[in-house]
Amino acid sequence: MAGAQAGRINESVGRVALMCGGLLFALLGQITVIQAFGTSALNADRRNERPLIERYSHPRGDILTYDGTPVAVSRPSGGGPYRFRRVYPHGPVYAAVTGHLALHQATGMEQAEDGMLSGADAQVKVRSLVRAGEVEGADVRLTISDRAQRAAYEGLLAAGVPGAVVALHPATGAVLALASYPSYDPNVFTTFDRDVLDATGRRLREDPGRPLLNRALNRPYPPGATFKLVTTAAALSSGEYTPSSLLDAPALLSLPGGRQSVRNNPGCDDAHPTLIYAFQVSCETAFAGIGLQLGQDLLRDQAEAFGFNAGPLAIPLPATPSRYPLSMDRAQTALAAIGHHDNRATPLMIAMLSAAVANGGVLMRPYMVEEVRLPDGSVINQAVPTPWRVAMPPALARHLAAMMTTVPRAGGTGTGAALPVVQAAAKSARSAPPDREQALVTAFAPADKPEVAVGVVLEGPGARAAAVAPIARAVIQAALS
Repeated sequence: MAGAQAGRINESVGRVALMCGGLLFALLGQITVIQAFGTSALNADRRNERPLIERYSHPRGDILTYDGTPVAVSRPSGGGPYRFRRVYPHGPVYAAVTGHLALHQATGMEQAEDGMLSGADAQVKVRSLVRAGEVEGADVRLTISDRAQRAAYEGLLAAGVPGAVVALHPATGAVLALASYPSYDPNVFTTFDRDVLDATGRRLREDPGRPLLNRALNRPYPPGATFKLVTTAAALSSGEYTPSSLLDAPALLSLPGGRQSVRNNPGCDDAHPTLIYAFQVSCETAFAGIGLQLGQDLLRDQAEAFGFNAGPLAIPLPATPSRYPLSMDRAQTALAAIGHHDNRATPLMIAMLSAAVANGGVLMRPYMVEEVRLPDGSVINQAVPTPWRVAMPPALARHLAAMMTTVPRAGGTGTGAALPVVQAAAKSARSAPPDREQALVTAFAPADKPEVAVGVVLEGPGARAAAVAPIARAVIQAALS
């Protein structure tokens, strides 16, 4: 009897032990799942203070221009659980570049280079722990020229209408300036007061001027006559045209289908201009005719050689792709050839058009980070310029560069970009889609030995449309000074 009772007890104890073992196994499994897959969600939870306290427990690395101007730095917070706060000494001037670091959000370069700046990147963490015994953020030195950036932003500010400027070094792809207007002051996002932070974010998101939009990288525009660089390159590459080829430029060109037509601009007063003259004065019907002659496939191939339809591009800030239509009828192809169909180009692409021409037909991959440096001065990352596209053969690039150079001299659409000392090559445009007019210019200088290529776009400028050329001129002068 006693033996049977002891057996039942042992059996019950065994069941309890098995159940406890199962519960322990389930608990360990849950912990493993949380550690392996739930860390990101827990760290992102606004109620979790530990990641924030850790983030602000040590100074973040500085963001500097190429010439050493600090544009994002860490300073003691003056008390509270967060020891350091982010400061942006030049506010709106660099907002399109730096972005901002807020309690639960990072944008711009603060986001793109977060691992380096925070010290969380493995190579930064290991070397800082070995050297200093604690995590330290690395400094990020940009390719941006402080003079060129200020010229770009101040030009947009003076124009007083939405727009953007991008300047590139044609031979390397280094971004010398990247400005967007309207802008905002990143310092308004560095508060630790959540209510104030939420109200600030809501106010800026609801602002009709869209100051949080990086127009330089993420707003595609109708390219207008700047697209004639692509059409001219396609014409020259086809072998059917030379700069001296005669074109038909009627006052009115009826497009296939009979429902649309292209009217020539007043400056084109020659019914049979040469290609170079049609480029100089931007003859609409002549270039629409080239589009009809070449067809959509040749134009698309040339556009894609310049980087249209290339997909997302990180410089390391994400850039919205510029696009060229994948399928069109003949009338639409003629309109696309003059930049008036569904072609869309970001200001970055507008600058890249000139950069490719200036660099002998080779388009370099744009980049914004020159180097990453630890607090002890050692460099752990250094930029390596890389070719991205071959837009055209060198001989054709020289032809197109010469045609762009004659535009300012001949009093064509790029006149305002001519410099008093350094000769520039330029092409400007005004596009008028159904929603809003844009004014654009793409240029490079010096014409004989290019060191800077620039793209400028103004939205709905009205009487301020002519400001695009002086902005381009000021940025070129600042970059060359």
